[in-house]
Amino acid sequence: MDRKWKWVLSSGALLVIFLGRMTTALEVPLDLPQPPTITHQSPKDFIIDPRENILIYCEAKGKPHPSFSWTRNGTHFDVEKDSKVLMKPSSGTLVIDISGEKAEAYEGIYQCTARNEHGTAVSNNIIIRQSRSPLWSKERKEAIMVQVGVSLVLQCRPPAGLPPPIIFWMDNNFQRLPQNTRVSQALNGDLYFSNVLLDDTRNDYICYARFPHTQTIQQKQPITVKVLDMDAINETVAAMYNYTNNLFVDSPSGERRPSFMAPLGRSSTQMALRGGVLELECIAEGLPTPEVSWYKESGDLPSSRMSFHNFQKTLKIADVMEADAGDYRCTAKNSLGSAHHTIKVNVKAAPFWISAPRNLILAPKETGILTCMVSGDPKPQIAWSVNGVPVEDSPKDMSRKVEDDTVILSDVQTGSSAVYQCNASNEFGYLLANAFVNVLAEAPRVLTPPNNVYQVITNNPAFLDCASFGSPIPTITWFKDSQTSILNKDPYVIHNNGTLEINVAQSLNSGKYTCIASNNLGTKENHVYLEVKEPTRILAQPEYMVVQRNRKAVFECKVKHDPTLIPTMNWLKDNGELPDDERFLVDTDSLTINDVTEEDEGTYTCVMNTTLDQDSASAMLTVVEEPDPPTDLELTDQRERSVQLTWIPGDEHNSPTQKFLVQYEDLLHQAGVWHNLTEEEGTKTTAHLDLSPYAYYSFRVLALNHVGYSQPSQPSRQYRTNPAAPDVNPTDVQGVGTEHNNLVISWKELTGLQSNGPGLQYKVNWRQKDVEEDWSSETVANASKYVVSGTPTFVPYEVKVQAVNEYGNGPAPEAVVGYSGEDVPMSAPESVQVLVQNGTLAEVHWEPVLTSMVRGRLQGYKVSYWRERSLHQAEAQQEEQQVLAFSGNRTDGRLPGLKPYSLYTLNIRVVNGKGEGPPSPNHNFETPEGVPGPPSFLRIKNTNMDSLTLEWGPPQDNNGRLTGYTLKYQPVNNSNELGPVEEMTFPANETTITLADLKYSTRYKFYFNAKTIKGSGPTITEEAITIMDEAMKSNQVDLATQGWFIGLMCAIALLILVLLIICFIKRNKGGKYPVKEKEDAHQDPEIQPMKDDDGTFGEYSDTEDHKPLKGSRTPSNGTVKRDDSDDSLVDYGEGGDGQFNEDGSFIGQYSGKKEKDTHEGNESSEAPSPVNAMNSFV
Repeated sequence: MDRKWKWVLSSGALLVIFLGRMTTALEVPLDLPQPPTITHQSPKDFIIDPRENILIYCEAKGKPHPSFSWTRNGTHFDVEKDSKVLMKPSSGTLVIDISGEKAEAYEGIYQCTARNEHGTAVSNNIIIRQSRSPLWSKERKEAIMVQVGVSLVLQCRPPAGLPPPIIFWMDNNFQRLPQNTRVSQALNGDLYFSNVLLDDTRNDYICYARFPHTQTIQQKQPITVKVLDMDAINETVAAMYNYTNNLFVDSPSGERRPSFMAPLGRSSTQMALRGGVLELECIAEGLPTPEVSWYKESGDLPSSRMSFHNFQKTLKIADVMEADAGDYRCTAKNSLGSAHHTIKVNVKAAPFWISAPRNLILAPKETGILTCMVSGDPKPQIAWSVNGVPVEDSPKDMSRKVEDDTVILSDVQTGSSAVYQCNASNEFGYLLANAFVNVLAEAPRVLTPPNNVYQVITNNPAFLDCASFGSPIPTITWFKDSQTSILNKDPYVIHNNGTLEINVAQSLNSGKYTCIASNNLGTKENHVYLEVKEPTRILAQPEYMVVQRNRKAVFECKVKHDPTLIPTMNWLKDNGELPDDERFLVDTDSLTINDVTEEDEGTYTCVMNTTLDQDSASAMLTVVEEPDPPTDLELTDQRERSVQLTWIPGDEHNSPTQKFLVQYEDLLHQAGVWHNLTEEEGTKTTAHLDLSPYAYYSFRVLALNHVGYSQPSQPSRQYRTNPAAPDVNPTDVQGVGTEHNNLVISWKELTGLQSNGPGLQYKVNWRQKDVEEDWSSETVANASKYVVSGTPTFVPYEVKVQAVNEYGNGPAPEAVVGYSGEDVPMSAPESVQVLVQNGTLAEVHWEPVLTSMVRGRLQGYKVSYWRERSLHQAEAQQEEQQVLAFSGNRTDGRLPGLKPYSLYTLNIRVVNGKGEGPPSPNHNFETPEGVPGPPSFLRIKNTNMDSLTLEWGPPQDNNGRLTGYTLKYQPVNNSNELGPVEEMTFPANETTITLADLKYSTRYKFYFNAKTIKGSGPTITEEAITIMDEAMKSNQVDLATQGWFIGLMCAIALLILVLLIICFIKRNKGGKYPVKEKEDAHQDPEIQPMKDDDGTFGEYSDTEDHKPLKGSRTPSNGTVKRDDSDDSLVDYGEGGDGQFNEDGSFIGQYSGKKEKDTHEGNESSEAPSPVNAMNSFV
C-alpha cells in the first residue's frame, strides 16, 4: 500500500512527496542478500546464579551469514583471549565457564554486534549481575515488654539481596504465625500489631528471608514479646526500681480511636511506572481493631485490575495506566471513630513503542521512510545510528535526511543497504530497535506453497494467502476460476500482504483461485483452492435430567455435519473428562450413565469437533432419591390426650420434601404394628398429636418427596395415657335374621386403642318396633354378635349396642332398625293375563301377592315360559324353558323374542330373600302369523342354450301358512349392467320350474322368496349362464386354423422383412427412408432421432397403438388387468377360459398375448403381429 507523506519546509511552499510502502511482517527470503537481523538476545537485566555457567544469548540472521563481536562496559571484549569464554559456532552466544572463578569478575554491561557486508545490527545493553544472599548480621535481641492493648511493630530488616528476598514469619516449629486484621505483615516485611493481647506473649517470633535465585533461606534471631496487664507492669517495675507509685497509667492501653502506623501523617506520595504494579498500604492501630477501606477521590477504582490483600490493608493495581494517577484515600474505622490518610500517586512511564521502525526493501531509485514513534514520561530522547555508529558520526549521505523520529531515504542506489538503530531513552529506561534498509532489484516470487487447499465453514471469513516478495514490492491481483479479476470490494478484501479475505464465505465461493504477483521485473502466479463446508450443528441437544439414584440417565446429542469432514464426539463432565468408570457408555449420539450415584451430578457437555469447527451443548444431571429419615424426635407440651412432636428433617437429596407422615405404635394393645396418625406439610417440623386413653405410644416420622418415602426415623421415647370410659360405641350395627324365628344382632368391635380402658364389654339392647314393650338387654364380652331366638317371622326390631369398660359407659347409642328371619312365600300371583302384541312380543299382567303372604323382603317376580309347538304342527315339540325376572313390586312384564304362529305356556312365582313361592297355574297363549323365513335352498339345473331349470326347498320356519313363492330374474352383461326384470309366482306346493326362451351365452341373476298372508320373507339369489351355439363356436376355432389366414399372415411378415432390408441399405448409403423424411419434415419432438453411433434405427412407437381402448383401464405397470369389481364369463360360468367374446371372434387370443408381452416389458415381441408391424410405419 502506498502512502503519501507531506512536509512543508519553512523556507517556502515547496511540496515534497515521498512514496512509502507498508511492509508489515516483511520477510526477505534467506537466499537473497540482506543485512543482519537480531533474532534472539538475553534480557536487559540478567541476574545470574553464581553456581552455574553464564549464558549470554545473541543470535542473528542475514545473507551472507553475519559475524559477531562483543563489547563489555563500552570497550571491545576479546573473546579469544579469555579461555573461560566460548562463542558458539555460527552464533554470537557467549558461554562463560565460572568454575574456579568468581562470578562477579564477569559482571558488567555487554552488547553484541552482528555484521556482514550489507550492514551492522547491535543488541540491547545486557547488564550481567550476580545474585546475592548476604548473611544476617549478628545482633542480640532483648525481650520486648508491652502493656496489653497497645500497638507493636516487630522489625525484620533483612540484608539487601539480589533480587530482594521474600519475607515471612514463623515460630520454632517452622509453622507460619497466624495473621488477621489485628496482626499482619507489611510490604517491607515488618510485623504489625494493631493492639496486643496476653496471648501474644511468646519467645519465638522469627523472621525468615528466602532468596529465590540461590534457593536459600536465612532467619533472624528470635524475638521475645511479653505482654503484661497493668497490675503486673506496676509490680515488676516497682520491684526493679523500688518505685511505690503506679507506672504507665497514662499509656494508651485502653480503647481508643484509630491512628496510622504506616504510612505516618495525613498524606504521602508514591510513584508508579506505566505497565508495572502499584501497591498502596495503610496499617492502623486502635482498640477495638480498626477495619480499613479504600476509595479514589478523583474517580473509580479499576475493578478489573484491582485486588485487596493483607486483610484490606493493601490495595494492588496491576498493569498501571496513566489514568491510575490521583489521590487514594484509606480509612481506618472502629467503634470509637475513624482516621484517614491520602496517598498521592504519580504515574511515570519508561519509553514505550507507538510504532517501532520496520525493515525496508527498496528498489534502486525508490524512496522510503523509517519512523521511530515512542512515548514516555518524561518524553524520551531519540538518537539514530547507522550500522552501530551515531548518524552524526557516520559518513555523509545525501540521500538520507534525519528529522527527529524520522529518517527519509530518497533515490537510493544499489549498494546503499544498511542497518539503522533507533534509541529512545529517559530516566526510567530505554528502547533500542534495529531496522535494515535493503536495496534490491528482484522479480516477484510467491512464497505461499502452490495448490494449497483452504477449508472454511459457511458464513465464516476465509483467508487465502499470497505471501510474495519482490523489489519493487509486487502488486497482487486475484482471479477466481480463471475469470475476471477480483476487485477489492464486497465480498472480497485484498490485504496489504496479498491475502484475499472473503468476509462471509458461502458455498458458491468454493473453487480455484489464482493470485498473480507482478512488478516491473516480471510476474509470478500461484493457485490455491477454497472449499466451503457446511457447519457442524447439534440438532438434538441433551436435556436437563432429574434421575433417581441407581437408575439410568441418557443424554442425547444428535449432530449434523459436513459429510466430507470426520467428526469426533467428546463428552465432558463439569468441563473436565468423564470419570473412568464402566458405568459411562458413550455411543455415536448419546451418553448413558448406568446406576446413577450422587457423585454423577453435574453439567454434561457434548462437544462435536471437526478439523474446522465445533459445536457443543450442555445439560445438567440432578440425582434424586428418597429423603433421609428425620432425626432427633422430641415430645413436648405433654397433656392428658395430646402431645407435641418435633423433629429435624434429613437430607432431601435434590427433591423437596412434600410432606411428613407421623406413625404410632401401641405397645399395650398391638406391639410391632405401626399405624398412620397424621400428615404435615413438608415445610413443617412439628405436629400436634391427639391421643387416646389407655395406650403406650411410640412415634416415628417418614419424609416423602417426589421419589418416595424415606426410611422411618428412630422411634420416640414411650408416652403413656391414663384409662377412661369409652369415647365411641361399636359401628356397623345390624339386625338380620338367619332363620324364620331369630334375630342376629351384629357389630364391629372396638380396637384396643378405642377401648380406653380395661374390661371392655358390649351392652346389647333390642325390642320389637311399633309394639309397646320394654327394651331387652344382654352384656357380652369379646363378641361381635348376639342371637335373639323365638321371634316372629320377618318383623321389624330396634337394636342398639353400647361399649362399657371398668371406667364407665360409652355415649348413648342410636337405635338401628332390623328384621327377624324370612320364610319362603306362601302363595302365587293371581289373575294372570297375556296380551299378545305381535308374532314376536307379548305382555303379561298379574295381581301382586299380599305382603303377609310374601313372608320376607320382596325381591321380585319370575316369569317362566316355553314354546309348546308350531300351530301348523299337530304334535307338541316343547322347547327349552325361558325365565325372565322382574325386580321389585312389579305387576306386568314383556316377553320378547317369541316365534310367530306358535303355542306358548307360562307361570309366575314371587321371590323373597329366602327363596321362591309356588307357581301360578299354567297359562297358554298363541302368537299370530308372520312373514316366512328364506327358502331352504335354490338350485339351477339343466342349463341349455336358451333354457334352464330352477329347484327350491320350503323355508325351515314358515311362521304361518305359506301362500306361495315369487321369482324375479334379469340378464347381466359383461359390464355388469342389469337388463329388464321378469317376475313369476308359484303356488306353495311347487318346488321346481323350467325357464325357456332365454338368450344363449348370457348371465342371469335370480331372486327368490316365500310368502304368507303377512307378506314376503327374505330373498335368496343365484346366478347362471346359458351356453354358446356349437356352430358358432366351431366357426370361431376354424377361422384361426384356416390356410388362407395363415398365408395372409406369412405374406405380411415377408413384406415387413423386405421393407426392413431396404431401409437398412438406404441407411448405409446415407439416404433417407420415407419415415425419416417424414420426421425431418415435421420435426415431431415426440419422435426420437435415429441413433448415429451404431447405425441402427431409433426406438419408434405409434403412441396411438398403445393407447387403451375406450372404457378400458390400464394399470401403471403397463399391463391390462381386469378390475376386481368387473364380472366375466369365467366368474359366472362353469370354468370357461375366457378366450371368446360375445360375438364369437378370436380377438381375445391376441389380446391375451399382448397382455403377456406388455407385462414382460419387451415391446419388440409384438413384431410377429402384422397389425402392429404395419402400425409402426403409418
